[in-house]
Amino acid sequence: MKKIGIIMLAAILFCVWNAQGQEPVKGHYTFGTVLDGDTVPLYHLKEVTIYASGMLLTPAEIKHNKRLIRNVRLMLPYAQEGRRRLDKLESEIGSLPRKERKAAIKEAERQLLADYKDEISNYTFSQGLVLIKLIDRETNRSAYKIVGELRGSLRAGLYQTLAKLFGYNLKDTFDPKHNKKDDLIDRICISIERGQI
Repeated sequence: MKKIGIIMLAAILFCVWNAQGQEPVKGHYTFGTVLDGDTVPLYHLKEVTIYASGMLLTPAEIKHNKRLIRNVRLMLPYAQEGRRRLDKLESEIGSLPRKERKAAIKEAERQLLADYKDEISNYTFSQGLVLIKLIDRETNRSAYKIVGELRGSLRAGLYQTLAKLFGYNLKDTFDPKHNKKDDLIDRICISIERGQI
């Protein structure tokens, strides 16, 4: 990472040195910093993620994981919408008194069920497993933890018990660094978001 930063800095300095013999551009301002007594231009660049290859998924991975790709493609919008609703709810209830907070949370849960219960109930078991992983990916919290924070540990325990009866685990976390399947799901999500698959 340090090597890339040095290369980028050298490229910027090369451009600045090449422009020294030219007429200065009037009305152009840039940030600068003093480095070892010398003023150096400072440019804020967008963060770039560099992968070993240009493709996140190999053709073989795409071929062997068509079902998982389809499941992620179906469930990702629900996880993203869940994150948006959770962020909105948390900002709304942040300053409310306890009683009003509980009422707002119940209303948000009721509205969520009214909007998505029919759609979600038509999906398969494996799609539900993917959704639990994607919720953690989008919110950085397991479904169990979200329910515990919003509805309390008793309700979270009840939901976890019901989920276990159907083969789900709301405590599942998304860990692409240590779990190969989570890494694959993450690369599928990035490929979908970039429009590559």
